[in-house]
Amino acid sequence: MPRVSLLTAALVALPFAAAPSLAADLAAGKQKAQMCATCHGRDGIATAPDAPNLAGDSSIYLAEQLKAFREGRRQHQQMSIIAQGLSDEDIADLSAWFAAIEVTATLPTVN
Repeated sequence: MPRVSLLTAALVALPFAAAPSLAADLAAGKQKAQMCATCHGRDGIATAPDAPNLAGDSSIYLAEQLKAFREGRRQHQQMSIIAQGLSDEDIADLSAWFAAIEVTATLPTVN
């Protein structure tokens, strides 16, 4: 196979290789997300000033961040502890739940 074709095939396959391998359960994710509500809000819009909004983020991004906390590659006083107790299934469910929340934005009116 020509070099260009191999590169093209690799680039096309890359998003699928990075996707979580477990099938996520939205209902389970909604239930599990209750533990996140104190800081990240019931709807994924943060209530704590130092917590990020999770609603509408990519499930791949969210899963990678939770895994980074769990593995110690990313540090945060609370999240590093919380993530220790998350299984791959928990991470897939939570990531799918927050990613499924639709977020809309309204631009400010500027005169």
